[in-house]
Amino acid sequence: MMATETEATPTDAKPAAAPNETTPTLPTATSGRLRAHPALAILGVVLASLSMRPALSGASPLLGEISRHFHLAATGSSLVTTLPLVFMGLGSTVAPKLARRWGTETVLCAALVLQGAGILLRVAPALPALFVGCMLIGAAIAPLNVLMPGLIKRDFPGQVTGMTALYSTALTLGATLSAATAVPLEQALGSWQGSLASCAIPVGLAAAAWFAQAAHARSAAATSAHAAPVRTADIGAHSPKLTRTPLAWQITLFMGAQSLVTYVLIAWLPTIFTDHGMSKAQAGLVFAFSALVQAIGTFVVPVLAGRMRSQRLLAVGVVTLMASGISGLLIAPAAGAWLWAALCGLGQGGALGLALTMMVLRTHDAHTAARLSGMAQTWGYLLAAIGPFALGAMHQATGGWNLPIMLLLVVCAGLAVLGLGAGRDRKI
Repeated sequence: MMATETEATPTDAKPAAAPNETTPTLPTATSGRLRAHPALAILGVVLASLSMRPALSGASPLLGEISRHFHLAATGSSLVTTLPLVFMGLGSTVAPKLARRWGTETVLCAALVLQGAGILLRVAPALPALFVGCMLIGAAIAPLNVLMPGLIKRDFPGQVTGMTALYSTALTLGATLSAATAVPLEQALGSWQGSLASCAIPVGLAAAAWFAQAAHARSAAATSAHAAPVRTADIGAHSPKLTRTPLAWQITLFMGAQSLVTYVLIAWLPTIFTDHGMSKAQAGLVFAFSALVQAIGTFVVPVLAGRMRSQRLLAVGVVTLMASGISGLLIAPAAGAWLWAALCGLGQGGALGLALTMMVLRTHDAHTAARLSGMAQTWGYLLAAIGPFALGAMHQATGGWNLPIMLLLVVCAGLAVLGLGAGRDRKI
């Protein structure tokens, strides 16, 4: 079946299925007995979101220590950031199948347990353990990335933009906390290993919350004849081929390009500052400040996007903020560090919030949103994985940061063009 783009209407009415077309039954408010209590569902979303980025952002201020410990060059140390992204992309391809087989709640709980195992393995003494741990972390984050937008549209159909804002804001707050505490924890605990291992704490709390939801879902499934259709709808069985519509690709590439910029800055922004004379502790604080400012963008932009028919100007605006901060790194990296960090943070947070929001605004129902999320995050994170490694190699080859930063500005220009397409008032 050919996927098509339709012009959105104020009522967002769903098209009727063709006479012979099999359409999965979507859960509604009346099927609440299959869901956990709303308060527990919100707690699960928040705790999972808080735990999805600390393992990545907490490693950035410590990248120099990790490199010295294992005697890694810039390209080798960039794998600490690149490998999770690669496996986030690869893992996104199987997340819908796992959810179809085991249920969304069970898969999310198992993913959090796997992430905790990857965090602990990453601090083992051997170098292979570092890289294998990074792979496990990425593979574990993938189901969380893919399934969360569809779950939000399924369980909170009347509060999609508000819950998306909460979800994306919690993502950035988790990143902020880990970035701000990475160096102080290293100093307090006496090693970078102890600092990175502490990232397992929020993951454990989130796993406990989702264990309760998974148990509730299994219990409800055992007593309800509607359990199977609900699980199928979660992950989008019988959805059309999204790869055949330009709008889906525009959202996918928008997600990928903004992720590329974000993960390059996660990997290298503290190093850029220290290479220009800033202390490691201060660079960590500036990086944490940038992550904190992202929370403003991730909260405000989805709310604004939900009130607009078209998000094209919003997309150009957040990209302009991001590009302005990156441009400042060419002018006065250390002297204007706090300003550049603020601009980058606002732009990054807004772009992430907009990318997640467009996955639900550009679709009619939860199962299509979940499938679009899977597509966007599979290809998006594989694209993003190129960034930290490529710019690390470029820095190692040139001995400076000017050329890598200029390349980021080229990506920002492409991101603005993609935003003009993805932000159109259309639905898949």
